[in-house]
Amino acid sequence: MIYDYFLTYILFLAQYSVYGHVTKLSEAIKKGITAAGVEVDIYQVPELLSDEILGKMHAPPKPDYPIMTADKMKDYDGFMFGLSGRFGSLPAQMKSFMDSTGGLWQSGGLIGKTAGTFTSVGTMGGGQELVNSTALPFFTHQGMVFVPLGYKDPQVFSFDEIHGASPWGAGTFAGPDGSRSPSELELSIAETHGKHFAGITAKLAA
Repeated sequence: MIYDYFLTYILFLAQYSVYGHVTKLSEAIKKGITAAGVEVDIYQVPELLSDEILGKMHAPPKPDYPIMTADKMKDYDGFMFGLSGRFGSLPAQMKSFMDSTGGLWQSGGLIGKTAGTFTSVGTMGGGQELVNSTALPFFTHQGMVFVPLGYKDPQVFSFDEIHGASPWGAGTFAGPDGSRSPSELELSIAETHGKHFAGITAKLAA
C-alpha cells in the first residue's frame, strides 16, 4: 500500500562495494523504497585504497554515485548502510565515514532517525549477521532507531537455495573469489527490505 504522505520523506543509501555486490543490493533496495512512495538517494563512502591496490584486486570501476559526507546526513529522515564484510566486521571505508560524524553526535543531529543495514560477505558462516551488528554501536551513540528486516519477507525462511539474507537485513554471498552475483531471491528480499524500511521511517518521521 502506498500513502501519499510518504512523499514528504527522503532516505539515503550509503554503500561501500569493491566488486559490485553491495551496489546490486542497493539498487534493489532503492526499488523497494521508491515503490513505497519515498524518495531515496544512493551515495558511496570515500575509498581508502589506492587505484594501484584496487587494480591488483581486479576491482571493477566504482559506480557513478556521489560521495557521501557527514554534513549531508541532516537532510535525511533515515539511512540504510550497505556493508561489504571484512573478517566479520564492517569495512574500514565505512568505519572511517562513521568516524567523521562527530559533529552530528555532539549536536544530536541524528537522534530519532532510522538506520538499517544490508551486507555482502564471501562465504556461508562468513559473518553476515555479525557484520550487521558491528554497526549497532554507531547507531546507539547517535541515538538512531535500528530497523531490521526481521522475517517481514517469508523468503528469508527459504531453504530452497543458498541466500545471504537474515533477520538483520538483506544480504548476499559473493563467494570466496567474488564471482557469485546476488540471486533473484536475494534481490527480491532486498526490495522487500527497502519497502519495509521506508514504511517504518515514514511513520516515525511523521
